[in-house]
Amino acid sequence: MSSSILKPAADLARSNTARVPNESAEYRRAREQLLAEEIELRRHIERVAELRRALPPGGAVTKDYSFVGESGSATLADLFGNKQTLVIYSYMFGPQREQPCPMCTSFMGTWAAKLKDIEQRIAFVFVARSPIARLIEAKKARGWTQHKIYSDPSGDYTRDYVSAADADMPGYNVFTRRDGSLRHFWSGEMGQATADPGQDPRGAPDLDPLWTILDTTPEGRGKDWYPRLSY
Repeated sequence: MSSSILKPAADLARSNTARVPNESAEYRRAREQLLAEEIELRRHIERVAELRRALPPGGAVTKDYSFVGESGSATLADLFGNKQTLVIYSYMFGPQREQPCPMCTSFMGTWAAKLKDIEQRIAFVFVARSPIARLIEAKKARGWTQHKIYSDPSGDYTRDYVSAADADMPGYNVFTRRDGSLRHFWSGEMGQATADPGQDPRGAPDLDPLWTILDTTPEGRGKDWYPRLSY
C-alpha cells in the first residue's frame, strides 16, 4: 500500500457523516480524532500484512517430524493435506498439566466455528505434547468436532519451533510447501521480552477476537481478568 496515493486519515475522518443521538460537540470532536487514528491503524495493519507476505523464503524443514493424530501417525508433510500452506498452533496441554491452558482453550474455542472457512485456503492443525488419547478426551469434553489435533510425542517439533527447553508454552507457526520443498514461513515472536510495560505479552493483531471486542468497550481488557475453562 503506497501512502502517497491515500487521502490523509484526518480528511477521511472529517468526511464521516455518522452521528449518534444526543452526542455533545465535545464527544464528536474526540470521536473524529479517534476515527483518524482508527483509519491509520487499519492502514498499518495492512502494511504489516504486506511486509509479512513479502518475507524471503524461510528456513527449510530438514527433519522428519512425526506426530500422532486421531487416525494414526503423520509427518509434517502429511499435515498439509492438499494445501500449500499449513498453520500449526501449539497449545499448552503437556503431560504435567491437569487441564488445558484456559487461554489456549479460548483461542481454540474462538476458532472452532471458522475452521471450515479457514480450511478452504490453508491447512490448520493443533499440536500439544500430551498423548493423543488425552488430547482426544479434552477435545470431546469441549464439544469440538472440527479441530485436527495431533500429539508431538517425541517433542522434536516442539523443541525446534516452540521452545528449545520443551517448556509448556504456546506457539503459532506457518509453513509452506512449494515445488516439493517444505519451509518455515512465519511464527509469532512477540512475547515477554517484547511486551510493553503494564501489558501481558501479546501479539498484534490479536488472533483471538475476545480481546479485540473488549478493546471496543470502556472496561477494556483489564489487567487481572482471563477466560476460564468453565463458568
